[in-house]
Amino acid sequence: MRIYLIILVLALAFSCKTETPINKPNINTNTTSKSPSATIPIYGYEVINTYKHDAKAFTQGLVFHEGALYESTGQYESSTLRKVELETGKVLQKYDLPRNVFGEGLTILNGKIYQISWREGLAWQYNLEDFKLIKEFQYAGEGWGLTNDGKNLLMSDGTHIIRVINPENFETIRTIPIFRENNLPLMQINELEWVKGEIWANVWQDSMVARINPENGKILGWIDFSPMTKEEVKEPGNDVLNGIAYDEKTDRIFVTGKLWKKLFEIKVKAK
Repeated sequence: MRIYLIILVLALAFSCKTETPINKPNINTNTTSKSPSATIPIYGYEVINTYKHDAKAFTQGLVFHEGALYESTGQYESSTLRKVELETGKVLQKYDLPRNVFGEGLTILNGKIYQISWREGLAWQYNLEDFKLIKEFQYAGEGWGLTNDGKNLLMSDGTHIIRVINPENFETIRTIPIFRENNLPLMQINELEWVKGEIWANVWQDSMVARINPENGKILGWIDFSPMTKEEVKEPGNDVLNGIAYDEKTDRIFVTGKLWKKLFEIKVKAK
């Protein structure tokens, strides 16, 4: 009996030792996943020019059209649609939204301005020349960013979905889901801009701008504005990076942020 017990104890001890890892390294040994930088390019930028920006403008949408900037600003009781002189930052024309409305994205298509609201489910079509209201639309969910592809409107709603919208009735034609490199949804897509066949998207509270394929929603690249964001948020009152405008005629790109005192003309470059 004693011999049997000794043999049993030794067998159990050997079993426990071989099943217990020794000096297991604290690293991920999964080699099937790739880092984002290994699969999708990350770009930097060069500042070409710096312009004044209204520090009271809570920028939600930004467009460059025929030599001027058009801007949608947010916040309840102070949301606006405005035309701005690029060189000076001077507001040339302004339309005040109702005090109970929070303004969001903005775009210009076929000589008309389109602007959306945050939680009110309202969108507006204006005459480009005098900001006269032409139509008011309703939609479900929230409105964040707005741009167009030359035919239809493209709207973000705070999720990972971009809606393709008929500009005549504001009905959704189709949706484009956007996923990160790790296959998780890219949430909080904010201000949008159409640049050379791509959708460029601010991500709320992020210094990275996503370059998106509008056909399939794949991320083509990232533009890292963290140096600019880090510097600008030091300014008292400045909020997050938000606002992209593209001048197609001269191939210029402009970026700014909510309540920023500056607007930057930038050139994208390899990091």
